[in-house]
Amino acid sequence: MSKTKVAIIGSGNIGTDLMIKIMRLSNVLEMGAMVGIDPESDGLQRAKRMGVAITSDGVDGLVAMPEFADIAIVFDATSAGAHKKHNDILQAHGKRVIDLTPAAIGPYTIPPVNGDANLDAPNVNMVTCGGQATIPIVHAIDRVANVRYGEIVASIASKSAGPGTRANIDEFTETTSQAIRDVGGAERGKAVIILNPAEPPLIMRDTVYCLCDEADQDAISKSVEDMVAEVQTYVPGYRLKQAVQFEHIGSNRPLHIPEMGGDYTGLKVTVFLEVEGAAHYLPAYAGNLDIMTSAALKTAEKIAQRMTQGAAA
Repeated sequence: MSKTKVAIIGSGNIGTDLMIKIMRLSNVLEMGAMVGIDPESDGLQRAKRMGVAITSDGVDGLVAMPEFADIAIVFDATSAGAHKKHNDILQAHGKRVIDLTPAAIGPYTIPPVNGDANLDAPNVNMVTCGGQATIPIVHAIDRVANVRYGEIVASIASKSAGPGTRANIDEFTETTSQAIRDVGGAERGKAVIILNPAEPPLIMRDTVYCLCDEADQDAISKSVEDMVAEVQTYVPGYRLKQAVQFEHIGSNRPLHIPEMGGDYTGLKVTVFLEVEGAAHYLPAYAGNLDIMTSAALKTAEKIAQRMTQGAAA
């Protein structure tokens, strides 16, 4: 079976890691082009050494490449600000787009939660690294106990945050907060990201806090553990740091959360996660890149298979 050709716009950390994953791991996708704006970037130079067609003229250079006609799917690993222009151009040429920025033009896509729901969308958004790590857990809790409020804190090594990530901090919080609601199922959501400058760099850590209705704690724990196992099928370094934590919030000491408009009583569920990267490009501490590119790869493979089935029908 012939592979589906793809291009990546963005030769930084995320784009380069994704390229290597496609070339090493995928039986469905084939690199058609790597696109950047700096001809001396490590990503473009590495792509060239690996035999991938390159351009340093951005999306316009991609459209001008002879390889462009055969490319079916384009990943955008640049910035939220640049994505709108890229998407407009690519849609005009009938290309399917997978957005690894927080631009959120297309529907939010988290593989183990709604990975099959958006396979026909012209543009799908992979939310954020923090979203990919934590929203599956919010959803796992919500499918047992109605989540009234979900809050996530993503802590990543400063060294794993390139210029694109740093430029997108505001969009990160807004996009992730919205996806906690839209995909995770929480009535309200909040997201925080921390760039940790510690040396040696620390591995990605994520904390999920959910305030929910009273429910069976064993059922919640099992739902979370089942979800962790599902994420591990495409991100092997994804794991629980300890058992799921529970705390009852009684009417004698209610929580006051301004975002919820009053006092809260119920069950507080806390989940601590760690994401170790596969070290395909950056070191293992960069789990934030690994979960993002792994989720994009899994989504693209499903889209490619859907396109192939549609063509054969």
